[in-house]
Amino acid sequence: MHALLTIATTEGAEETSKTLFYVLGSALAVFAVLLSGLGMSRPDFPGTDGAARATIGTAVVLVVAAMAAVIITA
Repeated sequence: MHALLTIATTEGAEETSKTLFYVLGSALAVFAVLLSGLGMSRPDFPGTDGAARATIGTAVVLVVAAMAAVIITA
């Protein structure tokens, strides 16, 4: 019964490309590794309030974009 249900629900359904998620997820992972490396090697990172805002803004944009890509490609 389960096999018939699986065939019935997947018949004619196209597999969506996950490339967008892979690219954005990879960019987020690289950003996180670079950010942690900078944070550990420089005690005053980020140096100014503007740099802190830019770092946080970049992180927010990458996280939201990766989450949107998951939803779009699901």
